[in-house]
Amino acid sequence: MTTSALKNSEAAVVEALTPSQIVQELDKYIVGQHEAKRAVAIALRNRWRRQQLPPELRDEVAPKNILMIGPTGVGKTEIARRLAALARSPFLKVEATKFTEVGYVGRDVESMIRDLVELAKNMVQQEEMERVKSRAAALAEERLLDLLLPPPPQADKQVVLDELGQQHYQRTREKFRQYLHEGKLDDRFVELEVTDRTLPMIEVISGSGVEEMDINIKDFLGNFFPPRKKRRKAKVPEALQLLLQEEAQKLIDMDSVVREAIRRVEQSGIIFLDEIDKIAGRERTAGP
Repeated sequence: MTTSALKNSEAAVVEALTPSQIVQELDKYIVGQHEAKRAVAIALRNRWRRQQLPPELRDEVAPKNILMIGPTGVGKTEIARRLAALARSPFLKVEATKFTEVGYVGRDVESMIRDLVELAKNMVQQEEMERVKSRAAALAEERLLDLLLPPPPQADKQVVLDELGQQHYQRTREKFRQYLHEGKLDDRFVELEVTDRTLPMIEVISGSGVEEMDINIKDFLGNFFPPRKKRRKAKVPEALQLLLQEEAQKLIDMDSVVREAIRRVEQSGIIFLDEIDKIAGRERTAGP
């Protein structure tokens, strides 16, 4: 699925729902709070309407933020979370107090956006994994059958398999496939080659705290060090899952995933700031 197709499928969800229908969806999970649900439903619909404007007009219509006020347990977080799930929007809940701590443990505001982009990337990647799942499963099954029943040597090794032997191999392979589907091979071990995802240990010294070192460091190191392979033994069901993950990763264009994740964060990302009241005070000239 292309980036435009992902964008259209996301927009179609909101387009198909009027504010009253959005409220009805929220009613399935949140009791009461009708005014709050109505307000967020209208805000969601207005955000979709803004995205339909021409680019020159879209910048003139600033999206609105929402302030929810109420005691603990009335459904503020749940309303925002369910709304994000309904719109397929990246959603991040953060506690405001975490961004006022001083020193080594303190977090900066930019980390919210980094976390939201990472969530969006995982969301889009999972959607792509589901899209290619059937194709990846077929490829993984063939690789597993190769491990269970290695193919005959090729002709370039001066070994030629006659037609009768080839037919016998194919019949045996199909029988193994049947056994695999029936679960008769679940207790058998196979040895396979998998990608070693462990990164080398690197000591990082930073005077600004470890939070700033969180910027795609895994992706950076993954590109800096070439992927290594290692051999391991696993039972057939586990081996099939490992092969399925590898084949799915090969079928996914991660550049498109990252572009779509950034677009979703920019256009529909939701950050829920909790405990704002904990960092607010009256008649104070210093402090939070």
